[in-house]
Amino acid sequence: MSRIGRMPIPVPQGVSVDINNGDVSVKGPKGELQRQFSPEMSIELKENTLTVSRPSDEREHRSLHGLTRTLLANMVEGVTKGYDRYLDIVGVGYRVEQRGENLVISIGFSHTVEVKPLPGVALTAEGNNRIRVSGIDKEAVGEMTARIRGIRPPDAYKGKGIRYSGEIVRLKAGKAGKAIGRG
Repeated sequence: MSRIGRMPIPVPQGVSVDINNGDVSVKGPKGELQRQFSPEMSIELKENTLTVSRPSDEREHRSLHGLTRTLLANMVEGVTKGYDRYLDIVGVGYRVEQRGENLVISIGFSHTVEVKPLPGVALTAEGNNRIRVSGIDKEAVGEMTARIRGIRPPDAYKGKGIRYSGEIVRLKAGKAGKAIGRG
């Protein structure tokens, strides 16, 4: 049995779960999420606890078991707490500003880059060099964060660019001849 798949998911007060033949909808204080799961997985709600079980020990059923449980847990957590990811902009002259729900980023290109949020995701500029990506769908928040970081990933030599908050960028040494004084 899958260790993750066997774990029950507690459903907090104020969250309602509707299960209809693999179609699950979760409503909570922050919003509503819907997802289609494999009809082979059996999802049950008993006494404010969600459980996922699989029909057999086939390879496909084993892999779907843990995945289904994790996606359900993410939906329940999303509608209760929501998800936040932070990005830091590092570099001289690099900055971000808020324009309505969009962000305008100056990141060393000849032009500014305007970023529009995905549906269900909110973008906020915190100061000149920090971006907050928030929403109730963990997948959408992660996708939006990766797209923004992809505009200008951290440089391997100077560390300039857009990085995840807390990301450690290992810098390369550069040319050895310059350090000695050859030239």
